[in-house]
Amino acid sequence: MSPLGELSPNASNLKHKPASKPSAQPGDENSQAEKGSEKGTRQSRKRKSDAVDEPENPPEIDDDDPRIYEAHMTPNQVRRKVREFIEGGNMKVGEFQEAICITPTSYGRFMRMTGSHEGSGTAMYSHAFKFFRKRELQGLKAAPHAKKPKSSPKKSEQNKQLLDVSGVTLDGEESEEVPVYETCDEVRKKIRAFLRKPDISQQAFCRAISECCSEERKIQSRQLNAFLNKKGPMEGNTSGAFYGSYVFFEKLRIKDGKPKSQFREEMEKIHSRGVNTAEQERFLCKGNVRPTRDNYGRVSFVRVGR
Repeated sequence: MSPLGELSPNASNLKHKPASKPSAQPGDENSQAEKGSEKGTRQSRKRKSDAVDEPENPPEIDDDDPRIYEAHMTPNQVRRKVREFIEGGNMKVGEFQEAICITPTSYGRFMRMTGSHEGSGTAMYSHAFKFFRKRELQGLKAAPHAKKPKSSPKKSEQNKQLLDVSGVTLDGEESEEVPVYETCDEVRKKIRAFLRKPDISQQAFCRAISECCSEERKIQSRQLNAFLNKKGPMEGNTSGAFYGSYVFFEKLRIKDGKPKSQFREEMEKIHSRGVNTAEQERFLCKGNVRPTRDNYGRVSFVRVGR
C-alpha cells in the first residue's frame, strides 16, 4: 500500500485544478444569434417609438385660449393635415373622429370638398383646426406620413397610354362642336373617379382634356377646381373643363370599347342636339315662380312659398 503522503500531491492538484468549460453543443451558435437578434430587435423597436419626441406632461390648452387663433389655416390646409396625420399612423380615422367629436358623415363630407375655402363654415373644419393648433401649442409632433414611392417607368408608360385618346376622333371635334350628352354633375363624378386612380395628377389630366379642345383653350388646375366646386346639373356648362372632360371620357369610352350608360341614352333622347355649352341660361320669372332642374337638366317652373 502506498504511503498517504504520496497521495497528497495529487489531492492538492485535484483541489486547485480549474473547472473546464463545457464543450459547445450543436445549435449553440444559433441560440446566441437568436439572442443577439432579439436584443437588436428590441433596440430597433425602441428607436422607432422614440422617433417622435413628445413632452411628458404637455400643458392643457382651453378652447378659448386666444393663442389658438393667432395662426390661420384654410380648409384645404386642414384637409391636408388630417390626411398626413392619419397616413402617418398617429390615429385611425375613427379614433380621429372621436377625438374631435365629429360624426363620420360630417368628416366624409368635409374631406371630399376640394375648394381652398370650401367647408370653412363646417364643424369639422372648426374642430380639426383647434385640434391641430392645440397640439402645436403643446409641442406635440405627429409622425410624418410615409412618402409614396416614385412611379416605375412601366407604370408611367401605362398612365400615358391611359391618358392618350388621340387615336379616336369625334364628329365636330376640330371645330369644338362635339354634342355633349352628359350633365355637369355626371362629368364631375367621372373626373373625381378618374383622379382617384394611382399616379394620375390633376396637371396630367388637364393636359389631356386641353388636347380635346381647340388650340386656343388650355385648361389649368384652377379652372378644373372651379368647375368641380360647383353643384347642379347645368352649373358650369360653359366651362372648358366641362366640355374638354366630356370629350375626353367619350373618346376613352370608345377606345375601351365600352357601351353607353342608360343615363347617357336617356340624355340623347331628352337633349337630341346636346346640352347648351355656349351660354348660361337665365329665366325671367314673375312673383313666387322659380325655375328648377331635374337630374337630366330639364327645366320646370314651380311656385315657392304662398
